[in-house]
Amino acid sequence: MLFPRLLALGFLGLASAAHAATLDGLAVEVTNTSEPVLCAEKDNVAINFASSEVRHFQIEAVHPAYMGALQQDRWEPDWTACEDISEETSTKPHPTMSTLHEDGNVRIIGLSFTEFWRPSDVTVTIGTRVERNIHMLQLLKKRGDKAVEVLVIYPGDGYWRIKPLPPEHLDWTSYGSSFLVGPVEFDQRPVVNLKDVAFDPATMTFTLTLARGGKASVSMRALNEERMTLDVAFDQAVSGLPFAGLRSMYVTEFNADVARVAVREEGARSWREDMIMNFRGGKATDAWMGRLVPSRHNTSAPDMMFNRFRAEPAASR
Repeated sequence: MLFPRLLALGFLGLASAAHAATLDGLAVEVTNTSEPVLCAEKDNVAINFASSEVRHFQIEAVHPAYMGALQQDRWEPDWTACEDISEETSTKPHPTMSTLHEDGNVRIIGLSFTEFWRPSDVTVTIGTRVERNIHMLQLLKKRGDKAVEVLVIYPGDGYWRIKPLPPEHLDWTSYGSSFLVGPVEFDQRPVVNLKDVAFDPATMTFTLTLARGGKASVSMRALNEERMTLDVAFDQAVSGLPFAGLRSMYVTEFNADVARVAVREEGARSWREDMIMNFRGGKATDAWMGRLVPSRHNTSAPDMMFNRFRAEPAASR
């Protein structure tokens, strides 16, 4: 009988979200600079994380609580009420794609567009191979006879998207929210300026050389049908700017990539929960951004968690 199995998967999703409180770590400043929009194709949600101490933290993408009961996914663009952009104005020529690395575990594909929204001269290094004019990197995880895309990074503006492997009952899941790692600056929108993005397939680690100085490492610590966990470490703390940020979309709760936020504030014995557009910020050791009910936009996109903020780098733990 199908329903009990789906219900059990649903409980698994709820349990995975519920145990996410770390009960330790630094409290960081969490601010919300989101703005209301009517167009579902604009990233209007912006959550920023700031601390002059943090050198190490964790980012997780977790399937939403309703994932086990999801029968139909929706990921098509929604141009309703988009006055200044449309499918026609947003369509770009197909990028040039090249495989930069492939082994028994992963495939790395580099995409080059005929135009990008801002100038970029970021160097991309995969193992010993050095490339330029790479506007997007795709990481595909080998699983059986398939290669499943689970991560993308845009070197030109520092944006990332991640997702877990699809659950057993779905062949594919969609991306949703983006995030930024490094000093978050503003150039028409929030960005992180990079000089070099390097990836070591042996350790599944990205090394970011930051334009403002210093480096960050982003290592994949877990990837399964429930979650992807990234371990982030800076060689020096980011001062005066957010060290990370989340970008997403919210029009209504039924048309959103992220609809709710929950934070565990320093010393608190319970979470503070709110709708994403009403969130007034705070100091928190854990922050979750996601959805509790299915959306008609990127229905399978994961929830996002930021936590385990620490002052010491990962190597000294």
